[in-house]
This record gives sequence, structure tokens and C-alpha cells, in this order.
Amino acid sequence: MAELTYLEGIRQALFDEMARDENVFCLGEDIGAYGGAFKVTDGLLERFGEARVIDSPISEIAIVGAAAGAAHMGMRPVVEMQFIDFIANAYDMLTNYVATARYRAFLPCPMVVRGPSGGYVRGGPFHSQNPEAGFVHTPGLKVVYPATAEDAHGLMKAAIRDDDCVLFFEHKYLYRRIKGQLPSGDHVVPLGKARVAREGTDLTIVTYAATVYKALEAAEQLAAEGISVEVLDLRTLVPLDEDAIMTSIRKTNRALVVHEDTRTGGFAGEIIARINEQAFEWLDAPVLRVTAADIPLPYSPPLEDYVLPQSADIVYAARRVTRY
Repeated sequence: MAELTYLEGIRQALFDEMARDENVFCLGEDIGAYGGAFKVTDGLLERFGEARVIDSPISEIAIVGAAAGAAHMGMRPVVEMQFIDFIANAYDMLTNYVATARYRAFLPCPMVVRGPSGGYVRGGPFHSQNPEAGFVHTPGLKVVYPATAEDAHGLMKAAIRDDDCVLFFEHKYLYRRIKGQLPSGDHVVPLGKARVAREGTDLTIVTYAATVYKALEAAEQLAAEGISVEVLDLRTLVPLDEDAIMTSIRKTNRALVVHEDTRTGGFAGEIIARINEQAFEWLDAPVLRVTAADIPLPYSPPLEDYVLPQSADIVYAARRVTRY
């Protein structure tokens, strides 16, 4: 079993899938000779050549449109957004065309759109966004946001093999900070299956991406107070593992939803609505949420720390839920 960082897990998945299937190719800005802004695609050009590792012009809508055309013709493109913030430029192409192509014209769109996302890195408002809520609403798109190196590797392989368009968010704070042991063989993590990151009996924290680690830190502190917290890492937002959420809540009877995205219109609201619809009779307290504030992310380190969810915020909310 090899130990790799979160970033290396993604890179290894790209190597694995490009070697396994000649129809897989990569497309994006500076992904070839430069190896990508964060070096995720470093080495791919030397191994697979310019025909399969393609440096594109600076136009996200053109990149996604070209990838969609290739996907229609049987290829499996993997598109990189240099920062996931810039996926907004391709929103129309993704939501109005790619997501509906199979329904409207029987055109398959097996493609992955991946890129670095998230804050905690002092990147400011244009390089720290979590835009997943803008896409989970669109039928035809799948949305993945791993928290571990193992999942970054296994979910990327599953995403490339999927026959629909998968948006693959990679948290840049985790790129080189998180390491994991990759099992040998064809390691694939299926889409739509959550992971219990920590077992508990008094409270379920539903979360994903970097806030998984904030939740785990909070769970350690709460354990010292006699509160047993179960941390559920969603891994995939679409499809959502509702069974895992409801199973955990039936055990703990309390829930807290945590994510780094802003509060208003964030995915936490959708999760809480489904909990109320499916598990209300098991709840012993209202479901609360811990999210970022509804403002653009500041550059200032103290202000960024204040705006983004921290373990202390989770501890405070968890106490409210368990003492209700």
C-alpha cells in the first residue's frame, strides 16, 4: 500500500485511467508543460503526449464545450478549471447544454470537470470559492467533493468511468496536508456512498471536504465533555447518500450540518429539509447548521478565520443541539 498526498491521489488516478483507457484525455489551461497551477497534472504530458494532454486557451466555456463534443464522440475528457471559481464562466455550457444533452438528444456526456476549490489558504474572494450549490440543483450533473487521499483517488477513477458529467471539487487546503494509504489493485470508490469518519451515539455531524477535519477536531473536544459525535463524510453530493444520513440520525437522534460554503442557499439547507421529511420522528432537537458567513471571503487571515467555519463554531453548535 503506497502513501500518497491528496493531490498525488488525484494525479495517480489520472495516470491509472489514462493508461487503462485510451479514450481518456486531459484538457485545460497550463496542464501540459507547466503541469497545472498546483502541479496535479505534472508528468502526464511526458507519459501520454500532446494528443492526450492538451493545453487550452483561457476560455472556460470553450474548454467545456470542446470536451462535451469529444464526449459525444466516445472520448472521456477530464477538464481542469485552474481555480474552480472560474467554472462560473462555463455555467451556461454545463447547465443548459451538458446536463441536458442525454435527455434532449441521446448524446452521452462522460466527462469530468475538476479543479481546486475552497478556502483556509488566504486566497481571497476569487480563489477560494465553494460553488457546489450552484450545480447540485441541475439534473444531469453529478457533484463529488472528497476529503481524504484515498477517496480523492478512488472517486476520481469512478468519476472518469461514469457515463454522465461529474463535477469534481478538490479542496486545495488538503492537497499537500492530507496523506493516505492507497490499496493495491483497481481502487474505485463508488459515487453516492457516504463514509462514517467517526462513530458516535449522541449527535450526527453531516459534512464534506475540509470541514470533515474541523468536525473531527470538534468531536475530540466534545468527547472530553462526554458527548459522543458521529461524523458522516458525504463524499458525493449528487447522488446523495440519504440512507447513510437517516441511518445515523436514527441512532443519535440529533443532527448538525456543516459546510464551508456560504449559508444562504447552501447545500446544508437541502440536507436539513430531507432530514425533516424522512427522519423527523427520530429527532430530539432541531437540526442546526454551521457554515461560512454570507460575505465574499476576505484576504485578511483573522477575517478569513472569522468568516469560515472553525472547530470552535462546531463545538458551540453541537452543545446547543445536545443540550436542547
